[in-house]
Amino acid sequence: MSPVTNLVIPSPEAESGIEFYRKKRTTLRVTTNGLIATSEPPAAESHPGLFPPTFGAVAPFLADLDTTDGLGKVYYREDSSPAVTRLAAECVQRGFPGVSFQPASAVVVTWESVAPYRGPSEDPAQEDKRNTFQAVLASSGSSSYAIFLYPEDGLQFTSTFSKRDQSQVPAMVAFSQGLVGRVLSSDGAYNIFANDRDSIGNLAKSSNSGQQGVWVFEIGGPDTASGVVSSDVILRADDGEDYDDDEDYDSVTSLGPEDLGTTPFPYETPRRGDTGTTRHRVLSPSRPATARPARPPTERTRSFQLPGARFPQQHPQVIDVDEVEESEVVFSYNTDSRPTCANSRHQCSVHAECRDYATGFCCSCVAGYTGNGRQCVAEGSPQRVNGKVKGRIFVGSSPVPVVFENTDLHSYVVMNQGRSYTAISTIPETVGYSLLPLAPVGGVIGWMFAVEQDGFRHGFSITGGEFTRQAEVTFVGHPGKLVIKQRFSGIDEHGHLTIDTELEGRVPQIPVGASVHIEPYTELYHYSRGVITSSSTREYTVTGPAAPASIHTYQWRQTITFQECVHDGARPAPPSTQQLSVDSVFVLYNQEERILRFALSNSIGPVRDGSPDALQNPCYLGTHGCDTNAACQPGAGNQFACECSIGFRGDGRTCHDIDECSEQPAVCGSHAVCNNHPGTFRCECEQGYRFSEEGTCVDVDECRPSRCHPDAFCYNTPGSFSCQCKPGYRGDGFRCAPGGEESGHREPVGRCPAPESCLAHGPLLPPGLSTVAPPIHPGPSVPPAVIPLPPGTHLLFAQTGKIERLPLEGSTMKKTEAKALLHAPDKVIIGLAFDCVDKMVYWTDIGEPSIGRASLHGGEPATIIRQGLGSPEGLAVDHLGRNLFWTDSRLDRIEVAKLDGTQRRVLFDTDLVNPRGIATDPVRGNLYWTDWNRDSPKIETSYMDGTHRRVLVQDDLGLPNGLTFDAYSSQLCWVDAGTSRAECLRPEQPVRRRVLEGLQYPFSVTSFGKNLYYTDWKTNSVAAVDIAVAKETDTFHPHKQTRLYGITTALSQCPQGHNYCSVNNGGCTHLCLATPGSRTCRCPDNTLGVDCIERK
Repeated sequence: MSPVTNLVIPSPEAESGIEFYRKKRTTLRVTTNGLIATSEPPAAESHPGLFPPTFGAVAPFLADLDTTDGLGKVYYREDSSPAVTRLAAECVQRGFPGVSFQPASAVVVTWESVAPYRGPSEDPAQEDKRNTFQAVLASSGSSSYAIFLYPEDGLQFTSTFSKRDQSQVPAMVAFSQGLVGRVLSSDGAYNIFANDRDSIGNLAKSSNSGQQGVWVFEIGGPDTASGVVSSDVILRADDGEDYDDDEDYDSVTSLGPEDLGTTPFPYETPRRGDTGTTRHRVLSPSRPATARPARPPTERTRSFQLPGARFPQQHPQVIDVDEVEESEVVFSYNTDSRPTCANSRHQCSVHAECRDYATGFCCSCVAGYTGNGRQCVAEGSPQRVNGKVKGRIFVGSSPVPVVFENTDLHSYVVMNQGRSYTAISTIPETVGYSLLPLAPVGGVIGWMFAVEQDGFRHGFSITGGEFTRQAEVTFVGHPGKLVIKQRFSGIDEHGHLTIDTELEGRVPQIPVGASVHIEPYTELYHYSRGVITSSSTREYTVTGPAAPASIHTYQWRQTITFQECVHDGARPAPPSTQQLSVDSVFVLYNQEERILRFALSNSIGPVRDGSPDALQNPCYLGTHGCDTNAACQPGAGNQFACECSIGFRGDGRTCHDIDECSEQPAVCGSHAVCNNHPGTFRCECEQGYRFSEEGTCVDVDECRPSRCHPDAFCYNTPGSFSCQCKPGYRGDGFRCAPGGEESGHREPVGRCPAPESCLAHGPLLPPGLSTVAPPIHPGPSVPPAVIPLPPGTHLLFAQTGKIERLPLEGSTMKKTEAKALLHAPDKVIIGLAFDCVDKMVYWTDIGEPSIGRASLHGGEPATIIRQGLGSPEGLAVDHLGRNLFWTDSRLDRIEVAKLDGTQRRVLFDTDLVNPRGIATDPVRGNLYWTDWNRDSPKIETSYMDGTHRRVLVQDDLGLPNGLTFDAYSSQLCWVDAGTSRAECLRPEQPVRRRVLEGLQYPFSVTSFGKNLYYTDWKTNSVAAVDIAVAKETDTFHPHKQTRLYGITTALSQCPQGHNYCSVNNGGCTHLCLATPGSRTCRCPDNTLGVDCIERK
């Protein structure tokens, strides 16, 4: 690829052609002025001028640009590699979700570090300004799309000196069909999407496809007869990081905190299928309307404007387009600015080493780990795979398809046995039995972690679990076929592989109650760079409930595409052909639970004839008996050895965790505490110390800012501090009052005589809601499993597959005593709530999904709800009425049930988009929740019985995530990741108070005493905020630096108060739901009312 220095050059012919305004174009010309032409531009139009031009044009940034004297370069190529076409398809499908688009190739043009033409006077303000941007034209033959990509750091200039107009003119984003007609030519359709400084400046900050800086347009196809069609998946400036339904809480954008408060104004775009009225473009003020005759009103021309908004001034910075971001937004190309380990090491796994080569860098997993270097897992370690399945399947000769979406797929792999177990839930019975032969749906997971024979590699070691797979199943003797599309996205922040599956087509009908048996089979996998293909013929036996067994056959063909590191020429490639041997195949459809299950044993090795039983080594057969935390290493013949995985020790058949803390007492360094965990350990700094950037524990200067009274001196000491009242004041330094010349008593940090005495503004006292003590409920039995919680008040917070406890002394976090309360590695715990009566913690798990609980007295955790959930998130307990409330962001509803999970009832299933946080006021009988609907975020309230629903807060919200109600101060407080604020109000006097601004990315919040405590996704920490003085006073960083989710307070005793459900369930037969000064008796959903009475 060579740099372009002249004005207009012809690009290579597009092999498949580009459909543009309903006409095929096979030759393109790239100009240095930010434009791609579909024909040779006339000399008179060599410089940007009046628009539209007489030739066909695609303009991602049309302006007078300067590439002379090495100021910038332009690169172009046509690329049909799977990596580029897949990325183009992903961008298009993100912008046009309903479109199925598979491009055959893409033309990639990059303008790198181009400068603005500054005119004869050489405008000094633009001397060092540079812009980099890309245009990608992707075509499938019948339709084409343009993808414009702008740098995350922003464009450095939005206008240039026009050689034609002799003045500063804004750049333009536009499309033009050019002249049409052979005899009487006239201007064809054209579209202007941005032509002023605000909208041009906003290109890198906003989007029409939902992803920052990425703009997608349909430029050729059935809907473009009258003009280019813009995507309308608008990225608002408050679209911060959040987890969405299909990505297990992965972030969708990377806007910084400074961007979150921006509100774009709306603009008009043509939408797919629009055939109605259109608008004439509005000429820029610098371009007089007299320069070109006005168009007749019948012509189809449009004017569009991107959301204009002000953003903080960015420091000038030229982005390196060749550096592949994690979001893979930028199409890679080769330039002199190659990525190196120094600037791209973050793309490698933490268990990999990075090496530089002449053309780039490569990642390689270290010894004891397997993968492609970007993704690495410990050899022999069990693996989990989570994902979603959707399908549109015709069964037998039925003309009506069975459709299902957002169905959960979960898989567990015993890697040292090559055994995979896959379950797909909520599959309709009408199609469940007919999918039994399709063990390969889960078989790809078995291929990824098949037992490797010497010199051969399973799928994960080749792809790292990052690939796309398309398979086609043809059933012999039956019409139609089934297409399986799967995308594996690597390991998420929870340590689980992620997969999305789509099934579409026709399958033969298998009667209800039948069983399917699949014999062991082999399959050949053929490797070439970036692509793996395989095909085979398989038999399966169907035995009906009242029919003889029958044998059926289907033909299987699949293609797997992935990215490899091409820079290391010495890296050995996988064998060109490998044989996957699959046996012990088990398939089952559970009619009652509507779950489809597959289990297979897999090994991969050389091509050989005969049954896979010929592979007698126990490592390949899975009969080795090694510990689940060990890897089986095959030897000659039937010889093998079991080796414990990293972090474990033993003979391989039995492996014990290594206690690194006992064996290496100084492993964490000074002023640190070591905590052992299975297979690893973690270091935490002692109280008064924090981790430095070098990973050592250094003293926290508590005097910056001072934690003493405003009228006191603060003295920092190693690991602590002391306070002394200033002359003329007396007190202990935490509280100082005028009077006397005596010096105050010095107290060490966190050692107040009483927690309340350290408050500079006095203690927060309970409001005295009632003098009636709550009823006593017998506690649950205590099985000897979960470690009991010590006395006192604790913070409980969720971090992926575990719940940790953080003790409080007064309002101070005792960070050195933080420990794991519950390990649940198979769960993705989001919301937490605490029942102060039975000392029980409740959680929501989006992985299964389910709702569970565990006693803090100790004991086994239990799942109380696992059916009828989508994505349960927020959770709240009414400890007086003994009820549990939760939000479900996938089903868009709010439900209530008894604390044991019975008697469920839907309270709300309308006017909800993304309900998340939820809180109860049991004494007053009120319920509160947040809805972070990006179009209209709000905080709502109702009575606990679902009546008197109303919006409490609607203005000036962004992404209200966490919500808490403090019974002692009667305040409702929330944290907002969009506005980066913590706010509070009293519901009966809705006057908001901004407690703290400048938060990073808060997720959940709880309260106790004078403090709010919130979890933060950016800092991976728990932060304490003093409500009275509006300051963040302390933070706690767990050793495991992954996202923190829900947080709640485990109170040592319940708040005072009662409601009408406190005694005898309020006289209700089933649900007793409190209301202000009363209660309502409700029946559960889907229950016959013969034994249930509803009343108020």
